[in-house]
Amino acid sequence: MKRADLITEKIFSREQIVYKVAAWRLMNKQIVFTNGVFDILHRGHIYSLSQAAKEGDILIVGLNADASVKRLKGDNRPINDEGSRALVLASLVMIDAVVLFEEDTPLELIKSIMPDVIVKGGDYTVDQVAGSKEVIANGGRVVINPILEGFSTTSIIEHTKKID
Repeated sequence: MKRADLITEKIFSREQIVYKVAAWRLMNKQIVFTNGVFDILHRGHIYSLSQAAKEGDILIVGLNADASVKRLKGDNRPINDEGSRALVLASLVMIDAVVLFEEDTPLELIKSIMPDVIVKGGDYTVDQVAGSKEVIANGGRVVINPILEGFSTTSIIEHTKKID
């Protein structure tokens, strides 16, 4: 996509994504959902997002809002604010939509869009995935993708501290 002005159109509010998902469903698109903090984007993220995109037609990424990241990761996180993280994700070709959520888990967001597939990284089991019960009960599935070892935001931050 060479139209950089279209990037911001891939960032949705919760209300907007519900309508967009309904439109995609009318076109018989299979909706895939994944989520995370995506604080400092790295090769592991690209691998994970690329694998998730292969599971259906439309990839929606739930993005932890800043307040949620602070609760989950501590006061020194996120490194990049939610607007910056959303913009970077929206610029990736494999992502069709980015939606911020304020809660610690994306359960309410998942229930509002009811994706066909939830994808999470290999550090989770199906039972640990927020929304797994609801999506499976609705006829969907949960996919656990392997993690690309050696790549993490925490390790990047720790490495940067050693440079000083």
